[in-house]
Amino acid sequence: MDFDGAAEILRAWSEGLTPDPDLTVSQWADRHRMLSGRASAEPGRYRTARTPYMGEIMDRLSPGDPTQRIVFMKAAQVGATEAGNNWIGFAIHQAPGPMLAVQPTVELAKRNSRQRIDPLIDESPELRERVKPARSRDAGNTMLSKEFAGGILIMTGANSAVGLRSTPARYIFLDEVDAYPASADEEGDPVTLAEARSLTFAHRRKLFLVSTPTIRGMSRIERDYEASDQRRFFVPCPHCGAMQWLKFERLRWEKGQPETAEYHCEGCETPIAEHHKTAMLEAGEWRATATAADPNTVGYHLSALYSPIGWLSWERIVRAWDAAQGSDEAIKAFRNTILGETWVETGEAPDWQRLYDQRERWKPGTVPAGGLFLTGGADVQKDRIEVDVWAWGRGLESWLVDHIVIEGGPDRHEAWGELTDLLGRTWPHERGAHLNIARLAIDTGYEAPAVYGWARAQGFAQVSPVKGVEGFNRASPVSGPTYVDATEGGKRLRRGARLWTVAVSTFKAETYRFLRLARPTDEDMAAGAGFLPGTVHLPHWVENEWLKQFVAEQLVTVRTKRGFARLEWQKLRERNEALDCRVYARAAAWIAGADRWTDEKWRDLEDQLGVADASADPAGQINRQAPTSQGKRRSDWLGRRGGWF
Repeated sequence: MDFDGAAEILRAWSEGLTPDPDLTVSQWADRHRMLSGRASAEPGRYRTARTPYMGEIMDRLSPGDPTQRIVFMKAAQVGATEAGNNWIGFAIHQAPGPMLAVQPTVELAKRNSRQRIDPLIDESPELRERVKPARSRDAGNTMLSKEFAGGILIMTGANSAVGLRSTPARYIFLDEVDAYPASADEEGDPVTLAEARSLTFAHRRKLFLVSTPTIRGMSRIERDYEASDQRRFFVPCPHCGAMQWLKFERLRWEKGQPETAEYHCEGCETPIAEHHKTAMLEAGEWRATATAADPNTVGYHLSALYSPIGWLSWERIVRAWDAAQGSDEAIKAFRNTILGETWVETGEAPDWQRLYDQRERWKPGTVPAGGLFLTGGADVQKDRIEVDVWAWGRGLESWLVDHIVIEGGPDRHEAWGELTDLLGRTWPHERGAHLNIARLAIDTGYEAPAVYGWARAQGFAQVSPVKGVEGFNRASPVSGPTYVDATEGGKRLRRGARLWTVAVSTFKAETYRFLRLARPTDEDMAAGAGFLPGTVHLPHWVENEWLKQFVAEQLVTVRTKRGFARLEWQKLRERNEALDCRVYARAAAWIAGADRWTDEKWRDLEDQLGVADASADPAGQINRQAPTSQGKRRSDWLGRRGGWF
């Protein structure tokens, strides 16, 4: 070896024989992970010390740890998704194998690939060496798959059964599982389908389930967390050293002064200022608070109270809590996204007699001033078609405008003709305009081919066939449309009807919540008070039978065969068409876009009808000034033509 360059050869040979360091996921992230400005608010080298509570969770994902299932029920924006991405990078570099990463939908999977996975690979030299660069003719690196030596990363959506059963997977990352649909292409629970991909890897498999929770009894992440050892992150009091996990009820402040928020220690009751949080997190540790049903599963829960300094402060949490008061929806969002806890949905049926007493008088067949557009919900029965027409205003305040029963079932041609005539009918508005049904949602549960054929003949701009599915989905209670194959005259249609899928539990619970809203007294209204957003107004002509149908179901908790609790709507009486029609009409409003309209859009509708914005009136009342003839003609045309949508 006595020649020039011998030392270099020996050094290179020695380095080649040296095995890669045995790193955990957190150690790998600290050494190799770079956060891109495209995907992070804090670009630069990843530091586990920034979110100390993620250290143990990531290390459970390391091959040297025997844990097979890691469950993380958490608040929004605490670093969970980045921890999952660290795991992906670690697997590519240190422990290659087939990996499946699942987002709620295929579209979200594509977005995650562009915004997070591509920067993850681009910013790390170790990963760039192992993942082929994206080229048009190279199938090894596409939007939803990344090949590397010894493995492949497949990204898909929980709504795609094909993607979930595409390949065996040693590693499975299930992100935001509570936003998954109840069934993937009607082939079963997406989580179950995904987990089945890992069974052949036995004890070597790793599953990471992450989500912000949703509704008690329906939340997948809560179900799995409760079956785990239910770990909480205990931190020491800087004054007495008592270890405790942070609870919102111990965060206290002066009324109207969120900036005074301090945490009160369970041990010594001494107020803890937020600047102590960094040291508290560094000294924190995860502790199990229950015995796991499965010894191979560990579960973690974390609220935004632990958010590092510079992220979500205690003051901002208090401001969010104060702002949420008076709104069940806002409080639910607070519990889900900030406390990382489930929301208890109250589905007790309101008393129909109370609704009877709350009926209001306005001219029959007329749209009250606050109603800005109409939708209809049609329920097809064996011997009739029932249709309810609802008017909608700001804040989803609603008025029942009409109830129509078309005699004869779907096999009666004249019944479809009467339903067609209903689409062209108009209802007078209190301001003088005439409105037609902007969108009609019709149920396909009975005689779907006949419904599809009629809807196709009318056109899908005004008619939306819908299919109800059980379960809650607050993020997107209506999904679609999807093209449904249908036959007409024995021929297969190239593109079938456009079918929308409706999470009926979401809209039923919302309706019951709106029915429970407090109403202003005559004295309150004389003083300028108005109705709360979401208030349901029922006319004096509505009959007892309709009211009984409107509250014909209640939400109950039932136990599955595996012993898990879930929520289920059960009938209190046989007929419930009024509630079903309300759900379909509400879905039609969602499809029309009412849930996503800006204040400018609502103001435009009010201008078209000659209705002043009630929010601009100090008394909170509708301006009763009559519209100009020009405004009347314009709103007439828009109502007839469906021009608002």
